[in-house]
Amino acid sequence: MESSPDIIVAQATAPIPSGIGVLRISGRSMEGLVRSLTGKGYPAARQASLRSFYNRLGEVIDHGLILYFPAPHSYTGEDVVELHAHGSPVVLQELQVHCLQWGARLANPGEFTLRAYLNNKIDLNQAEAVADLIHADSSQAARSAALALSGRFSEVIHTLVSDLTTLRVRLESDFDFTDEEIPVFHEVSFRSSLNHILERLTRLVENSRQGALLREGKNIVLIGSPNVGKSSLLNALTEEDHALVTPIPGTTRDLIRGHMVLQGIPIHLVDTAGIRKTEDFVERAGIERTWSAVNKSDLALIVVDVRKGVTEDDRSLIGRLLPHQPKLIVANKIDLLSSEHDVVSELIHSIAGLLPVIPVSAQTGDGLEVLKIKMLSVMDINHNSDAPLLLARERHIATLVQALGHLREALMTFESEFIAEELRQAQLKLAQISGKEFAADDLLGEIFSRFCIGK
Repeated sequence: MESSPDIIVAQATAPIPSGIGVLRISGRSMEGLVRSLTGKGYPAARQASLRSFYNRLGEVIDHGLILYFPAPHSYTGEDVVELHAHGSPVVLQELQVHCLQWGARLANPGEFTLRAYLNNKIDLNQAEAVADLIHADSSQAARSAALALSGRFSEVIHTLVSDLTTLRVRLESDFDFTDEEIPVFHEVSFRSSLNHILERLTRLVENSRQGALLREGKNIVLIGSPNVGKSSLLNALTEEDHALVTPIPGTTRDLIRGHMVLQGIPIHLVDTAGIRKTEDFVERAGIERTWSAVNKSDLALIVVDVRKGVTEDDRSLIGRLLPHQPKLIVANKIDLLSSEHDVVSELIHSIAGLLPVIPVSAQTGDGLEVLKIKMLSVMDINHNSDAPLLLARERHIATLVQALGHLREALMTFESEFIAEELRQAQLKLAQISGKEFAADDLLGEIFSRFCIGK
């Protein structure tokens, strides 16, 4: 895939009324377009200049700032012009239409960042970090995306590739100059160096898996009988009124989603239809969706009314859950207990060995902090939100694991030819992450198609 000489244009800000709206233009030989838009040529590089903006009829449609970033010192590596106008969608649309009529074309999603990649301003991992930063769900995710955008992840990969190159030179020099038909390699220092690289890559895989949580988050489903307070619990955990709460059983008939952040990890909560036998077609459809959501979740919160305890219906529901699926019992409505009844202790004792029980009140908030801690523990999330993580994608992790496999194979053989090939394959896999040595057009298309238009 090669960089296009076309001039592209798109709004770099959301198409809604706002204080400022930005129109971004990138390409070559754009001074004619700039003169048509503002009545003057390029302003001084990297300095804001106040200008009037004109339509194709020469009528003033706004006054604002223009910035000019000449190639190669720009975001895309091409000449880039930004028009900072008032954030009226009508004004920005008129400016964009003027550019299109002049001969520019509307940018494809992610095309500005794609051009930055093709012009060697950033590597593929940094390009993905741009999208991750835009869509970050937490401050920790944003910090990790910024770390990747600064090139930290790429530096780690580059160092591993460089160290593998050094090993290959040592190995293949021995192979080229030996008199043996099939050389055998026993050098202790070589294997020690290879094992050190393998250990570093293993730690990188673990860090990347933790970092992937910052992007993907965890899915938690709330299930239980009707009217046990699932919707109230969803609202309490997210601190928003996502779900309608009524005393009428069966009010929730479709999946209702809410979001929260725990230790920097995005948590996606799903409130579900109360599970019971019913002849109502709509309610049955909601219950079917409930089980579909349960099967896709990372944790099931079985919500029960603490006054009733774990009923036979609840036990039947628990029995339908997959054995390996993380699960907790949330004993809700403890605020409705009379002080002289220690029902919670009785409940916990009655189901000892079945599942952990967390008593809470969705109404007052009692027990919610304990529940949050237990949720992270059951899902085996021990992330310190202050620790830096590399924000990885599934393709990064899969590629790192494949590279790790090649290094392990290299350690298991003593034949230089086979070791050299495994090291080469490991290098190729690592190079795929940055895209410096390999990036198929279909992979690039998939990555950049998920960007917003103006990026």
